Amino acid sequence: MKILLEPAGMDRIDLCIEILNEGCLFQREQGFIQWPDDYPNRDIVISDIKEGKGYLVMMDRDPIGYLNIDFDGESAYEVIDGKWGAAIPYAVLRRMAFLRKYAGRGLASEVLALVENICVSKEVRYIKTDTDFQNERMQHVLEKSGYKRRGVVILRGSGKIAYDKQL
Repeated sequence: MKILLEPAGMDRIDLCIEILNEGCLFQREQGFIQWPDDYPNRDIVISDIKEGKGYLVMMDRDPIGYLNIDFDGESAYEVIDGKWGAAIPYAVLRRMAFLRKYAGRGLASEVLALVENICVSKEVRYIKTDTDFQNERMQHVLEKSGYKRRGVVILRGSGKIAYDKQL
């Protein structure tokens, strides 16, 4: 079973939306709502894809997940209740989700390693991300993968745990 990341194409918008919707359902099954009903939406995914920031997670040539890797930064990260580990160019990891039948299988750690490889290939050696306080599963994955908890940022009106990793 080989896991790869490939840029999502405009012909896969509906699939990307389906994956994100299933990710939302998985969150609700775990007892929390990190993404409200209107986020992420079709316009966001279209923008991700047009800007080359949307990626499909592929397993043996089958799409099983979606995520955003953004090398343009995140304005919400300019204000943090805490302190980032570095003040260097960074990538932002957002909107990682899997089809429900693949969620909870431990694939996120493998995907994070692939994200790191993409960052290094673009000579960016620092990643920032965030997750909800109730998303203990993602907190565990990030910490297990070497990400450091740096404080709290405000996104879409609520506090999120900020993480970073230098590569």
